[in-house]
Amino acid sequence: MGGRNETNVMYFILLRFPTTAELQLLLFSGLLLAYLLTVLENFLIILIIQTNHSLKKNMYFFLGNLSFLEIWCVSAIEPKMFVDFLSQDKHISFQGCMTQFYFFVTSVCTEYILLALMAYGRFLAICKPFRYSLIMNHQFCAQLTAGCWICGLITSSINLSFIAQLSFCDVDKINHYFCDISPLLNISCSYSSAAELVDFILVLIVIMVPLCTVVTSYICIIFTVLKIPSSQGRQKAFSTCSSHLTVVILFYSTTLFTYAHPKVMYNYSANKLVSVLYTVAVPLPSPLIYCLRNKEVRFALRKTFT
Repeated sequence: MGGRNETNVMYFILLRFPTTAELQLLLFSGLLLAYLLTVLENFLIILIIQTNHSLKKNMYFFLGNLSFLEIWCVSAIEPKMFVDFLSQDKHISFQGCMTQFYFFVTSVCTEYILLALMAYGRFLAICKPFRYSLIMNHQFCAQLTAGCWICGLITSSINLSFIAQLSFCDVDKINHYFCDISPLLNISCSYSSAAELVDFILVLIVIMVPLCTVVTSYICIIFTVLKIPSSQGRQKAFSTCSSHLTVVILFYSTTLFTYAHPKVMYNYSANKLVSVLYTVAVPLPSPLIYCLRNKEVRFALRKTFT
């Protein structure tokens, strides 16, 4: 292709953020602080859910899994990024790149489906309150959550099987701060149409189906809540959904911008910036959004540390 030499690449070079040394230090400090806070916040949520019997409810079971996914997602990317900040060697081995790609895609796909399940749970609680406990029993919730993880693992395995078979050119630089699918497709010099088609189909399934589930659930919730006669009742019903809806909007909007377009429309600078949003900026406030707007979580948090 274009006179570039195909080769069995043994490693890639992650270009990250080309800035001055002073700004690099500022970026390192800010991103490290965000990473540590994200891990700590989500670990605390998992801890209080596991240690407080008042939180042994289905919605908190989903929330605990979501917190684990947030830790998984940031830990798949950011430790390597911090090493690169402190080292002159920006290499990542081919195997390391594929491993990072696999774990990152697994976390993102699983989180998409899990957020949709949480929206469905809110729909049942508000629109079908008398059937909620019958349908959303603990066993069914555990099966749904296992299904989320299986779908995420299968999706990332399919994606990885196509990406790992690509040949890469003598230009082995990835213009990103982690191994993601679009940057890898852009540096491939073999015929990548099959990998692009598979990625497009998986994006449609993993992103659009949960997105439609979320939108449909919240449309039904809005119509149901508007039928509540008292303003206090409407406000209480909306407040139970506000934290989840906020996280959904933040996560879905940033990932849709990155993945819901073809390879030819890929913009390195814009996508790198948006990637920082959903890998750093969104996971950081998510636990606070759930905790600050939830009286049961706030009470359990105080109980755990007093």
